[in-house]
Amino acid sequence: MARTAGSHSGITGPRVREAALRLFAQHGFAAVSMRQIAKEVGVQAGALYNYTPDKQSLLFDLLKGHMDDLLTARQAVSWPPDPEAQLEHFTRFHIAFHLERPEAVFISYMELRNLTPDNFAVIEDLRRRYESALEAILQTGRDTGVFQVPDTKITTLAIIAMLTGVNTWYRSGGRLSQHEVETIYWDMVRKAVT
Repeated sequence: MARTAGSHSGITGPRVREAALRLFAQHGFAAVSMRQIAKEVGVQAGALYNYTPDKQSLLFDLLKGHMDDLLTARQAVSWPPDPEAQLEHFTRFHIAFHLERPEAVFISYMELRNLTPDNFAVIEDLRRRYESALEAILQTGRDTGVFQVPDTKITTLAIIAMLTGVNTWYRSGGRLSQHEVETIYWDMVRKAVT
């Protein structure tokens, strides 16, 4: 199949993903057609298949890309040695990373149900890897007497849910700066584990 005039895989491929991300976040995966994505990108619908086999693959690539970016960013950060400092660092890192990607965060939670079982399993495994990093911090803190948490897994899930919830209400330029929000949330997380 010939490439659409003016298209370039290094440019059009990312534009397809950006358009799909935006449309899935605005309208929901099920409501968006490949034709709508193509129109948004400015290519013919058939041209999309040069960049993705189907809509399911596109959704999976978006969710996997988000999780890969999250895990890579977490690995690139230098983490302090003690559990309390690690937990503060995790709190601030999670909020900062996710506030920069509101659409990716939204579809990462809202569109999981639309993944095939095999694709869901891959994303679930990546999410568990991220959750395990926080749970390890909590476990070390509990083992050393710094934290008092009866169940590290439940505490992990509760903290992540609370931190991710910032995306639903925070707006840049609002009453509180991002740093102030991070500080308030760190205080709530610290109180929840001590």
